[in-house]
Amino acid sequence: MVDLILKKRAGGELSEDEIGFLIGGFVDGTVPDYQMAAFLMTVYFKGMSFREMATLTSAIVASGATVDLTAIPGIKVDKHSTGGVGDKTTLVLAPLVAACGVPVAKMSGRGLGHTGGTVDKLESIPGFRTDLGLAEVTEQVREIGLAVGAQTGEWAPADRMLYALRDVTGTVDSIPLIASSVMSKKIASGADAVVLDVKTGAGAFMQRTEDALELARAMVRIGWRHGRRTVAVVTAMDEPLGWAVGNALEVREALAVLAGFRPSPPDLMELCLVLARHMVFLGGRARSRGEAGALVRAALASGAAREKMRAWVRAQGGDPAVVDDPDLLPAAHKRQEVRAECGGWVAGIDARAVGRAALALGAGRTKKDERVDPAVGVVLHRKVGSRVEAGEALATLHGAGRGGAEAEAAALVREAYVLAAERTAPGPLVHAVVGDEEWR
Repeated sequence: MVDLILKKRAGGELSEDEIGFLIGGFVDGTVPDYQMAAFLMTVYFKGMSFREMATLTSAIVASGATVDLTAIPGIKVDKHSTGGVGDKTTLVLAPLVAACGVPVAKMSGRGLGHTGGTVDKLESIPGFRTDLGLAEVTEQVREIGLAVGAQTGEWAPADRMLYALRDVTGTVDSIPLIASSVMSKKIASGADAVVLDVKTGAGAFMQRTEDALELARAMVRIGWRHGRRTVAVVTAMDEPLGWAVGNALEVREALAVLAGFRPSPPDLMELCLVLARHMVFLGGRARSRGEAGALVRAALASGAAREKMRAWVRAQGGDPAVVDDPDLLPAAHKRQEVRAECGGWVAGIDARAVGRAALALGAGRTKKDERVDPAVGVVLHRKVGSRVEAGEALATLHGAGRGGAEAEAAALVREAYVLAAERTAPGPLVHAVVGDEEWR
């Protein structure tokens, strides 16, 4: 292991056997944490070649079980987001894409820090189970066309161990390590194709667009190297996505989109349509992305996506009545408006600050074993490009009556808003698409 650390430190390229040795040794305990920490720090500063990233991904996949979906007809499609504030797209995309005839099998995570997790959002639905075993995932996808479960120790255990070490050694934001981490889980989950939503901006992990593009290209290439058709969409995360931030609040918003309620958040609707179009096209249900887009819109308009949502909730033990009556979702005990101190045009909303406000209210966790309050969060009333007068509500806090937490959240939300004398138009939601045609 010392030789490998020194080789990488000198800028050398590790072989397949060497990468297999270090990952296998780390999982079985023969490579201690302190040596792996030194190796991760070396990668952080020296980087990795594409061949090394692809090999590292393979080694992480090989450390645990993989889902075998080959018995299920059709091209199975997965989707992954690199994380953001108010990102509830999976709640819309899974039933929408499945309603178009594309099987969706997805492993999701819990929230940590200012970003929310899909599993926490789904578990705010009364009775909803995410602890699905391999056999349950396969059977449910066969039965209704989709399943979303929590990541467990069965899939890519090396990734879980590596991430825990990266989290405490300041090596989380390394593109080779992020790319291999994300793609190892996507490959292990058994899907044939993957659509990646790579966030960029103030509320994203990759705050610079050029870094997000580099990460997107690396992950798409890794996907193709492992036989998965892969597309990455680089999208904006400067302000929160949609209006709601918080678990049950985001479920409610997703249900409104599936029901076709107006007005639905235009940015959330646009992003769901873009990602769904790519998923349906990769799933082989359309000859072009334009045709795929028409199928997606038809599934929304006909109510097929909403009906698929009912079937999904029922299959995983939840109460399907919430699809028609969102008031069955958990609700906060107290609501407090955050009002503008002066008038102006909203020129910016710091997504990270809004995420921190939801975290302060109890919607997220700072440690992995903390419980979240499914009812609390923030609902925005003004987005970038909107006019607000002094005294009007910028947002509403949904809290549990903890005064100190709500005061902190109110201050964060107020500071998140940037007002200007002239109108600022919202920036583009989609910055780039890294397509599969480059690596066919």
